[in-house]
Amino acid sequence: MMIPAKRFLLSPFVGVTTTVVLVALYFRSSSLKSPHHQFNQRLFSAEELALYNGTDVTLPILLGILGSVFDVTKGKSHYGSGGGYNHFAGRDASRAFVSGNFTGDGLTDSLHGLSSSEVKSIVDWRGFYSRTYIPVGKLVGRYYDSQGNPTKHLKGAEAKASRGAQLMEKQKTEEAKQPSCNSRWSQDEGGEVWCDVGVPRLVQRPLEIAITGSMSKRCACFEEDHLDQSGLEIYKDCEPLAKTCRV
Repeated sequence: MMIPAKRFLLSPFVGVTTTVVLVALYFRSSSLKSPHHQFNQRLFSAEELALYNGTDVTLPILLGILGSVFDVTKGKSHYGSGGGYNHFAGRDASRAFVSGNFTGDGLTDSLHGLSSSEVKSIVDWRGFYSRTYIPVGKLVGRYYDSQGNPTKHLKGAEAKASRGAQLMEKQKTEEAKQPSCNSRWSQDEGGEVWCDVGVPRLVQRPLEIAITGSMSKRCACFEEDHLDQSGLEIYKDCEPLAKTCRV
C-alpha cells in the first residue's frame, strides 16, 4: 500500500529519524573541531613536540613520557608557563620523574643507570597520565620508530619495570615472614625502634640491590631463641636483649 507523500513527511517516524541524523552530524562536526582531533594519534618529532610547551596560549600543552605523548592542557596551571611542572611540557623528560633533576641534562628520556624500581616508577607515571589525560600520539626517537612501532628501548624498559615489580613483591613476601620493628621519630627526641615480641636487629635486604641498585638494611624483630642466626646486627649502644633501641 502506498503512503501519500504528505502523510509520510508528517509521520512521527520521519521526525525521529531526522533528529537522530542531525544529532549524529552535529557530534561528528564537533569532533572535527576538537583540539584532540588535530593530533589523531600522530607521530611527533622532538622539534614539533617542543612547540607545545605552554608558551603559546593558542596551542595545547603536550607532555611525553616513555615516548607516549599526552595532552595536559586541562592541568595548565601546573604545566603551563610559570607552572611548577612546566619543565615537563613540550618534551619527554622521563628520567626526571624519578631523578628530581629538572635542569639541563636531567630533562632527558634516557633511563641509563636507573634501577628496576626507578624504571617501574616511570612506567607507573605513564599509567597515571594514561588514566588522567588524553593520549594524542607518539614521539619518534628512543622509544618509537618512524612508523610508530615500539623500539627495543621501550621493550627493555617495560621488561625491567616488570622485573622490578616481581622483585618488590618477592621482597615483600620474604620480609613478611620476619616482622618489622615499630619505629618513631621526633625532632626533640630523635628516633627509636622497638618490638612488641622479640628484640630489634638490623638485617640485610638481599633483594634490595637488584631492586634499587644499592644495599640497605631494615629493622626486624627476633625472638631470643632465633638470635643465633648469622647476619643479625645489634644497634649501637643498645643492650643485646633490649626491646627498645635508640637510633
